[in-house]
Amino acid sequence: MKYSELNISTIDDQQAEILTALLSDYPFDSFLQDEGSLKAYILSNDYTACSADVEALLAEQGVEYTIVDVAEQNWNQEWESAFDPVRVEGEKSILIRAAHHQAPEAGVIDVVIAPRMSFGTGHHATTALMSQTIAQMGVEGLRGLDMGCGTGVLAIVALKCGAQSMVGVDIDDWACDSCRDSMALSGVEIDVRCGSMDVVAGEKFDFVLANINRNILVGMMPAFAAALDVGGRLLMSGFLVEDVPVIESAAAEQGFVVERVSEREGWMVVECKKQ
Repeated sequence: MKYSELNISTIDDQQAEILTALLSDYPFDSFLQDEGSLKAYILSNDYTACSADVEALLAEQGVEYTIVDVAEQNWNQEWESAFDPVRVEGEKSILIRAAHHQAPEAGVIDVVIAPRMSFGTGHHATTALMSQTIAQMGVEGLRGLDMGCGTGVLAIVALKCGAQSMVGVDIDDWACDSCRDSMALSGVEIDVRCGSMDVVAGEKFDFVLANINRNILVGMMPAFAAALDVGGRLLMSGFLVEDVPVIESAAAEQGFVVERVSEREGWMVVECKKQ
């Protein structure tokens, strides 16, 4: 597979996070944030299809960038070798790691993933914040849906916190394969399906996890409501503090009541209950 690398000059971490959120609306496979830059990776064919929109967006943001073709290589090996373990502290301690990293001490939730080039390795604030909230919300014995599952981190955390079963859904075949690899490494079972909310149409869940972005969350809100019975919980992230009113309004229109709003590095998690 041939990839293109978009190397964007950034002022600070906040600008890099905002750009990540904006670019997540396009088919980028991954983002790497470094001091003074944000690197975004996308299949070259996909970039050709959306380049005009992406470059217009970057022009509006007033940032400088370069685009280079990335040499063919073993992306799994390269990505995993650069992946550092992430410890998420909260009500329960969680370690998100690759198979070659040392296992944690007893009492720590051990999440072993196949990073590949999929969103959701735990390094992004939203993944860590969602993981913390799952550990707090009480999922024991419940059936859950992880919409936009990526590497499967959130579904694995839920299962290791006592969830009865999890369905993981992603539109990206690459992410679905990564999720399947991660569940095997973590010793759990996830019903992984490629597609969108249509692949769970007519099914009911006790809770739904969705770490995507504002526009997709708003568009999926009716489907989330249909997938939950009264009392079901919806946990959402992938948006910034200024997007919270939009998310809350869309949720209220579908019969949800917001029960908790949390923040980490400018990124938000909104937890709702179906009325």
